[in-house]
Amino acid sequence: IVIDKPAGLVVHPAPGNWRGTLLNGLLAHHRGAAQLPRAGVVHRLDKDTSGLMVVAKTLESMTALTRAIAARDVQREYLALVHGVVPAAPFSIEAPIGRDPVSRVRMAVVAGGKAARTGVARVAADAKFSAVLCRLHSGRTHQIRVHLASRGHPLVADALYGGAAALAMTRQALHAARLGFAHPVNGKALRFESALPADLQAAWKQVAG
Repeated sequence: IVIDKPAGLVVHPAPGNWRGTLLNGLLAHHRGAAQLPRAGVVHRLDKDTSGLMVVAKTLESMTALTRAIAARDVQREYLALVHGVVPAAPFSIEAPIGRDPVSRVRMAVVAGGKAARTGVARVAADAKFSAVLCRLHSGRTHQIRVHLASRGHPLVADALYGGAAALAMTRQALHAARLGFAHPVNGKALRFESALPADLQAAWKQVAG
């Protein structure tokens, strides 16, 4: 299943969010989900990140998709609005990510963290903000948010990593816009795209026109 997740939907149940999660929905959607680890979820999006996710419906598909993600064979591209003007030339952020030693709810660039790389390309910019396309080359928790904040460009409205509310955004300005992978059974190349949701689209237009 490829899901276009709305912002505000929690993927996994957790304290304070035991009901109404994506995982709960999968269990209700098809009987086979109960037989799979995490109901078939092979990668996640943060609660306030919108956009595309792929979820397995069978153990065969789950194994193949998990291996493809580990082998960096799943293409994931995100659109984001960040504070400041990022360089005009595309660049890559390669820095290890681990749990923040000061705050356990945050991740951070730390020496003993797991290797992580994010490609960043500026789409547009004005005097205060940049619209960027990010390509994940790894899938660490909060990776795009942490990497961009570490370069002084936190996401708009991402309070956890220093991003102030702006452009009428009340949640982090991040959307999983494109997803590409080989079908886990027949190997056919698949590609999906998701348009910006209304709140991010309105903010994007203020920066990029």
